[in-house]
Amino acid sequence: MLHKIARPFYVVAALFAAIFLAMFLFGAFAIRRAEDAFSARRYAAAAQSFEQAANIFFWRNELWERAGLASALNEDPQKAIEYLQRTSVLSEDGWIVLAESHLSLGNPDAGIQTIEQGLREYPSPKLTSLLASTHRRQKNWNAERDALQNQLALDSKQEDAYTYYRLGLLLAVLDPHQSPPHLLRASALDPETDSAAQTLIFALNVSDTLPDESQRKVTIGRALGLVNEWDLSIAAFEDAIESDAENAEAWAWLGEAKQQIALSASKGEGSVELDRALLLDHTSVTVRALRGLYWRRQEEYPQMLAEYLLAAEYDPQNPAWQVEIGNAHLKLGDLVSALAAFQYATELAPTDPTYWSLLGMFCAENSVHLEDIGLPAAEKAAQLAPDDPSALDSLGWVYLSSGRYANAEKILSDASNRFPGFLSAHIHLAMTYLAQGNRSAARNKLLYVLNADRDGVYGKEAGRLLQQYFP
Repeated sequence: MLHKIARPFYVVAALFAAIFLAMFLFGAFAIRRAEDAFSARRYAAAAQSFEQAANIFFWRNELWERAGLASALNEDPQKAIEYLQRTSVLSEDGWIVLAESHLSLGNPDAGIQTIEQGLREYPSPKLTSLLASTHRRQKNWNAERDALQNQLALDSKQEDAYTYYRLGLLLAVLDPHQSPPHLLRASALDPETDSAAQTLIFALNVSDTLPDESQRKVTIGRALGLVNEWDLSIAAFEDAIESDAENAEAWAWLGEAKQQIALSASKGEGSVELDRALLLDHTSVTVRALRGLYWRRQEEYPQMLAEYLLAAEYDPQNPAWQVEIGNAHLKLGDLVSALAAFQYATELAPTDPTYWSLLGMFCAENSVHLEDIGLPAAEKAAQLAPDDPSALDSLGWVYLSSGRYANAEKILSDASNRFPGFLSAHIHLAMTYLAQGNRSAARNKLLYVLNADRDGVYGKEAGRLLQQYFP
């Protein structure tokens, strides 16, 4: 009797064992399939297989995390969030992926909250770095500074040059006296930051000598602009205006900074600040110069000319204004007045090779007075500065424009070899090779420039010439 009762129990137990074994094998197969798909970068299939395995091996939290990682790599952040939120246990990388998924969906608050939650479990430099970059995108400079300071505190090696450099930039605005040590540390760790660091340290030292807080902030803001940190320069210029709302230069530089950030987004950006600067001080050379630059970007060349004419009136001994007057006349098609302005610049600074080079370049680019003005000017520049690549480039370009191909090749080859980063000389040397029929050498030079400056002005010009001559 007992044997008869036990038999159904064994049958049921065997059935359950068979089902469990089948599920176990299916789950194991799903994991194997997921790993193979992940290795083959078929991330959608990998995520689906990890999900199947996670539903079977429900106690293995890492399977949901791996499904989330695969979805993130498949550029499906919403699915990644769904997977990652199905587990109460995440690794450090899991927290990072979850936060980045929120950020990619345009939800910075959720991203920051996720990072902070992850930091409570994993106080690490990687998470604090992500927090700092998120605050940076939000332009929350104080919060970014705090995150970077925490990152350095958590990093035992403390050899991240960028973190020191970025912290130095922020402190230049938020706490200038604390900035130099961080910039110097960045410079020591990475020589590529040295030039920008020295520019900022010099500006900070200069600002220290100024009695007026508003002018100190303008000096710092201009230095930040020089190293292409225009977002932070806006903060400095706004601080300058807060200290002195009548500071015309602060308003003008704020307008310039806004233009730099939004050149491709908003044609009139910065005009309000520049107009306010003009109302505060219409005789300021800085205001006039920045307004001239603004009108140049808007391609309003009569207004550009008017601004630089006034700048030259208020600062008559500065040859830079004559160059800009010449550029404005050139844009307006008045080559005679443009040439006169470039010549006057050399009269104001007869020992400065810069203005002789510019005069030579003007003649070469516009094919005017090459023999009697352009060539003597370029030769004068090279004589004054034989080791200046711009002077050599100017002379080579004039030689090329006047048909002196052998001389052009000699000068431009020398310039490009001695100064490989001066890409203008490479472009002009390529054009010299084309004029001589040496297409192979020309193509190699243009490819060199394209690879060195793919998204820059010279890279684009090289690309245009390659398309024109080597379609």
